[in-house]
Amino acid sequence: MNLTDVFWNASLEEIKRGYNEDSNQFTCLLCGVHVEKGVIYPNGDVLYEASRFIRLHVEQEHGSVFEYLLSLDKKLTGLTEHQTALLKHFYAGKSDKEIQQEMEIGSSSTIRHHRFVLKEKERQAKTLLAIMELLKEKDQYAPAFITPHKHAKMVDDRYAVTTGEQSKILEKYFLQGLDGPLSKFPPKEKQRLVVLRAIANRLDSNMNYSEKELNDILKEIYEDYVLIRRYLIEYAFLERKADGSSYWVKK
Repeated sequence: MNLTDVFWNASLEEIKRGYNEDSNQFTCLLCGVHVEKGVIYPNGDVLYEASRFIRLHVEQEHGSVFEYLLSLDKKLTGLTEHQTALLKHFYAGKSDKEIQQEMEIGSSSTIRHHRFVLKEKERQAKTLLAIMELLKEKDQYAPAFITPHKHAKMVDDRYAVTTGEQSKILEKYFLQGLDGPLSKFPPKEKQRLVVLRAIANRLDSNMNYSEKELNDILKEIYEDYVLIRRYLIEYAFLERKADGSSYWVKK
């Protein structure tokens, strides 16, 4: 199960706090870091037990879960840029008058109207969530779709891939298994996305690669490693510095 699946399968309470737990560890839902139970973790000059350390990790590495969720693509939040900006102001504890003046829009009553609209979205979201939960109990023919990766751009039909389709695509293009080379680069975007995700999963999400280090890894996967590198960046699996001196997996 990849990180995006862990995130979207988490409960509302787990998403709100930014991590989940099982009998052995805590897992950050925002970046996938694991914190083992029973281990003492240092942070500066202070030692923390696991449950406190995972909370500290979320706070120090991600700022706040609220900010992280707002930073997600609008395809995932369902929010417009204007609504996102308003929510940031609301979260900062600003009054309607202060927000109106800072954003230079309408009047205080305009801000109150936006609050009402957002409350309506909240009610709709709760209703839809309940409907979909009930549907799971009855819809025996519903396919299991692969969750788009977190930084996916322009989420559309290209991302409508079931687990069965994913397996067939990977078997077709990785003839020696997922740890082996890519036989050829897929011509269709849906297939490319599946293949690129598999390649990105072979990279260490906690490491910054030099261009040479990344090229050396990609050469083992496909002869046209420059093409693979370019598409990994284009489809937002990888990020890099402007001068190309450092590459890393987008979290």
